[in-house]
Amino acid sequence: MTAQPLPTPAPTQLQYWRFYWPLVLTGIVMLLAQQFQNSALARYPDAARELAVFAFASSVFQLFNAALIFMPQMSNSFVRSAQGWRICLRFSLWACVLLSLPLALMGFTGPGRWLVGLAFGIEGEMLADVVLYLRCLAPLLLISGMRNFYTGMLVQSRHTSMVTLLNLGYLAVVVAVLFAGYTLGWKPILTIAVGQLAGAALHLGLTYLCVRRYYTLPEAPDHEHLTYREVLSYFWGTALTSVMFSLSRPIIYSFLNRLPDPNPVIAAMRVGFDFAMIFHNALNQFRHLFVTFGEQDLAGVRRFMIRVSVVVVGSMVVVAATPVSRIVLEDLVGVKGEILQMTCEVVLVMCLLPIVVNVRNYYHGLALIRRTTGRMGAGAIFRNVATYLLTALFFYAGLLDHVTATLTLIAGFVAETLVVIAGPHLGRAAQRGVAWIGR
Repeated sequence: MTAQPLPTPAPTQLQYWRFYWPLVLTGIVMLLAQQFQNSALARYPDAARELAVFAFASSVFQLFNAALIFMPQMSNSFVRSAQGWRICLRFSLWACVLLSLPLALMGFTGPGRWLVGLAFGIEGEMLADVVLYLRCLAPLLLISGMRNFYTGMLVQSRHTSMVTLLNLGYLAVVVAVLFAGYTLGWKPILTIAVGQLAGAALHLGLTYLCVRRYYTLPEAPDHEHLTYREVLSYFWGTALTSVMFSLSRPIIYSFLNRLPDPNPVIAAMRVGFDFAMIFHNALNQFRHLFVTFGEQDLAGVRRFMIRVSVVVVGSMVVVAATPVSRIVLEDLVGVKGEILQMTCEVVLVMCLLPIVVNVRNYYHGLALIRRTTGRMGAGAIFRNVATYLLTALFFYAGLLDHVTATLTLIAGFVAETLVVIAGPHLGRAAQRGVAWIGR
């Protein structure tokens, strides 16, 4: 009688923590880069204008870059055989190139420039500066996409501490360039663009070298007959989810820009959202946990998620409801006066978001491990529909400001979460309906 192999024991909560905390630190490091960018712009003479210009430009850039945000999860899921590696790498390269084209058209063609101006209601020098940002950042899409691809492989092999160290290197380069650019009197656009490109290029090079040296395919190969159709089926749902997220801010900004004095409000929204994302990002890292461990120990992952979420949400409330937020935003980021007051209020309202986001991320995790990412995309579409309708309602009612705009963002996430939860039930109801009609 042949002895049966013993089942692999589920990871402990301590093992989950060792895997998870470097990812949280990684997310914080990447968001700190945004804080330093905001801080650098806040120190230029016309801070409100510079922050608003960057808010517009980064919103357009993120519209395309967001499609690549889930690429680490994709490579983690599919790069589990030599065939999976080849197919996933080629797909990632083509995706990055194709997404770079519309961004380049907006930066280098007249119709693209007109479209950007129409979307945000801007013209003249402000539109010219936004377009110049897009020209400088166009190559960043390819670099960022490949960074994400190789990062997913390091996460799969559980080298999450290495991922954090690489991102610390990225942050160091960005901060050094920002300091040098401001000290040497560079224009804001040049300072921001060179910092991002230099940091991302170094990060990609080092990540590639780490994969070549430390990554090995799993002992039990999977996806040995992976096809482009399978990768595309996984990719489109996650890409649509992220792209829809990146549209949320432009939708809100497009209405805010119609206010009598929009620049301070948009600047406060930009800084407040970025600051609040430091906490939200910790919750977004649960997706890596689901992809790596979810199929093996879903109950354990869920317990870990709940425990960490209580700490993260509690920490955000303490920071936002006390003078800590004002100290950080004024002394470290450098915002002052009216913008500082509005930013603190935005951060306080944003405390409502982590609870909603956490429920959504749980169902996102289920969709990722079950490869049913279509419902993620559907939920994201509903989020933007809700965001647009509510923002328009507040605007035409004369009630749109930084507080109500933040509430519309949160309401959009509520709508998305409800759709993601109801996704499987709606799918089964549709199947029963089709079967009934076919009788």
